[in-house]
Amino acid sequence: MLKTLKDIQRLNETIFMGILTLFCFSVSLFRFVYTDTNVFLFLNWNLFLAFIPWALTSLVIMKPTLQKSRIILFPLLAVWLLFFPNAPYILTDLFHLRLKSSMPIWFDLVLILSFAWTGLLFGFLSLWDIEKILQNFMKRTYVIFISVGLLFMDSFGIYVGRYLRWNSWDIVSEPFRIIYDIGDRVINPFEHPSAWGITIFIGLFLTIIYLSFRLIRKRND
Repeated sequence: MLKTLKDIQRLNETIFMGILTLFCFSVSLFRFVYTDTNVFLFLNWNLFLAFIPWALTSLVIMKPTLQKSRIILFPLLAVWLLFFPNAPYILTDLFHLRLKSSMPIWFDLVLILSFAWTGLLFGFLSLWDIEKILQNFMKRTYVIFISVGLLFMDSFGIYVGRYLRWNSWDIVSEPFRIIYDIGDRVINPFEHPSAWGITIFIGLFLTIIYLSFRLIRKRND
């Protein structure tokens, strides 16, 4: 495994993301032990869900043969798209920040932002993997537009999760109810202004982050 990660130049990335994840877990565990309350332990589950898209694309990158088999590749990408909104979703957990709490507000802010940042990194790292995969089938310019489109789909997924309270796996257990809820907002957009307001503005925010990362990656020292 280590040799494979080294060969695809992913060992440092894996170690770094592991350290970030361990830091997040440690801070949440410290809060739990110090306050004897489990208020923010759920963030660990949310971070695990954010980890899944990165794990899937890493698997595809590690095994190039998967990229050549569309029968395997497309279902994997579909699962990736289903879990992708979980990566930036943790940003919305800032809603849980309260002035009156068992810990100082600055501590809880650092706690949530640590989870949110780690989740965002999992998401964007997996998105760049998707870009590498798609470049085998189309021009790079098209891939950039597709990435931006995926970010807006991601934003709608955040709305579906935060406000409609659907989870990624509910597409299997209750597909018709999810299709109804989403279809209603697509067919009657003016009856659900918050759905499209959230989608547009969070989509723009994620696009700004995406373009910022692209600028940083291209910057010469």
